[in-house]
Amino acid sequence: MQGEKNDRLQMEDFTLGRPALVCRWRLASRSLPLENRHLRALGWRIVDGAPVSPQLIAWAKQHIEWTLSEGAARYPDGVLMVIVDKEGRAAMTVGPYVPLETTALSALAERALGAGREAAETGVAPESLWVVRGDQLVRGGSAERPLSGTDSLVRDLARTVGMSVACEEGLARRVLDGTACFDEAFLVSDEYGVVLASTAAGPRSQRLADGYARLLESLRRRNRGSAGWPPRV
Repeated sequence: MQGEKNDRLQMEDFTLGRPALVCRWRLASRSLPLENRHLRALGWRIVDGAPVSPQLIAWAKQHIEWTLSEGAARYPDGVLMVIVDKEGRAAMTVGPYVPLETTALSALAERALGAGREAAETGVAPESLWVVRGDQLVRGGSAERPLSGTDSLVRDLARTVGMSVACEEGLARRVLDGTACFDEAFLVSDEYGVVLASTAAGPRSQRLADGYARLLESLRRRNRGSAGWPPRV
């Protein structure tokens, strides 16, 4: 307990510099459903031209449970934020979850464009636009770009229902200018999960959104019946 107390005192005296990276990860009933996936993606990120250090990953892993026990009581279904400055120093906090104001296809594509610009600096896009073309899913961005935590979940969900996944650079831009060919479209976000475009939803994307929602609900049910933390996915 003394070590935990010292940690808290250090955090009180800690001053974070200008943020170079901010990760926002969705919570469910005071737990982080995709913890292992998010930590893996954090390890692929770049801060001020250098890869995130193994020490920072270890710090994040050690502090998640403490941060949730402190902050998630107020926001049990909120958002866990990991903030890293240019010196590689980090802080972690919990805030409320606020749904997107609009899920129009154009708005989701604009978000994906912004996330792509972030990926050019940090190596990982926290949000990406996906489309359905027949029996295939297409993720915006290059195949070489590392997946975010939620992207990796959707890729695996797609495989379980027999859908292949391809990648296409410039997808969000082509959706915006009307030159992209697709049947359905949705945003995949570490903060918002699987968000169907209100003007381009369909049964295949709905199935993926339902899979993500079932994961969150299963953790809520488990936490209602147990004082322990659920296993990470």
